[in-house]
Amino acid sequence: MLTYKYEARNPATGEKIKAEVQAESEQAAARLIRASGFSPLDIAAAEGVSKLPMGKLFNKVKMKDKILFSRQLSTLINAGLPLLQALRSVNTQATSKPLKVITSQIMSDIEAGSSFSVALTKHPETFSQIYLSLVAAGEASGTLDSALERIANQQEKDAEIISKVRGAMIYPAIVMFVMLGVVSFMIVKVLPQVEILYNGIPGAKLPLLTIIMLDIAHFIIKFWWVVILGVVVGGVGLVRFSKTTVGRSVIDRFKMKGWPIGPLFMELYMARFTRMGTTLVSSGVPLLQMLEITASAISNVHIEDSINRAIEKVRGGKSLADSIDGDPNFLPLVPSMLRIGEQSGSMEQMMAKSADYYEKELDNQIKTVSTIIEPVLMVVLGVVAFIIVAAVLLPIYGLAGQNIGT
Repeated sequence: MLTYKYEARNPATGEKIKAEVQAESEQAAARLIRASGFSPLDIAAAEGVSKLPMGKLFNKVKMKDKILFSRQLSTLINAGLPLLQALRSVNTQATSKPLKVITSQIMSDIEAGSSFSVALTKHPETFSQIYLSLVAAGEASGTLDSALERIANQQEKDAEIISKVRGAMIYPAIVMFVMLGVVSFMIVKVLPQVEILYNGIPGAKLPLLTIIMLDIAHFIIKFWWVVILGVVVGGVGLVRFSKTTVGRSVIDRFKMKGWPIGPLFMELYMARFTRMGTTLVSSGVPLLQMLEITASAISNVHIEDSINRAIEKVRGGKSLADSIDGDPNFLPLVPSMLRIGEQSGSMEQMMAKSADYYEKELDNQIKTVSTIIEPVLMVVLGVVAFIIVAAVLLPIYGLAGQNIGT
């Protein structure tokens, strides 16, 4: 149940009333208000997804909630429950408030005569194009429960892959953050003490390295606000740049070719392409539509362009394998497996095998990248530590040498 705030008029007295009502949807709230003898003027959800941009960010439906939604709905429909009753049951069990609001709106649209797939299209921030296409295909073929099961499996696979990639990136990010904090502390707090010590000794000269580090320390201490402003502006600028056409192109190319993450992301894209293709083809989605959906969901502009070029070639009569064969944005195994599938009439099975292969290779690639990154980070940390320690100790050794000489 959701809480709705409403304003209504009492027909008998003409008086306006403001109150709250518990209902499953806005339409249900209106029916309850009318049953109470009032004429509703305005109804709004008291709890739900905020209309503000930040509200959308914090009220976004989590992947685990979407997976649970799809799997529960599939199970209930397979058990023979009508769609509306199944949605009502899922909504009752849901713990995510944004998902409760969206499910209530979907139920309202279905009660008003919309199909399930059309009702889902009103929530593109929650349900992707591949989700909508699979539901539409399931509705058309009378296998909505199977389509939802495939969706849940696809979402779980995608979430698992993304989690592994993020996990590989977290360790180096934490190490770099800690290293930055330690370096900042040494520069701002320790080095100035060395300068104070030297200033008290007539004729003592600081080494060049220490002078350079002290200049940096003085700048950070005096213009700390400039440093913070520069970091913020740089971060905002990078985010905005990444959303431009040129920025996306540069970043996506780096993901594909940059060392050492290039091979990792290529395995990720191939696994995603073949897994999505398997799910769509097995649901009866036509080949061209499958390619169009996959192109928009692949999350890399260069591979998206390659798929769009392949679509035009397929429309011209070429096979899919020939259309992507030799394309540098596809690893060679993909067209080879597709060719076998096209020749044997087992496209779905060959794409599934390709997806399994690349998912296993992705696991190996993540382990390889982690193995490479650790010694590289150790070397970087060693160099930084040497510079800081040298900047601190060289002046001390210099003083000791002067004392021995005297």
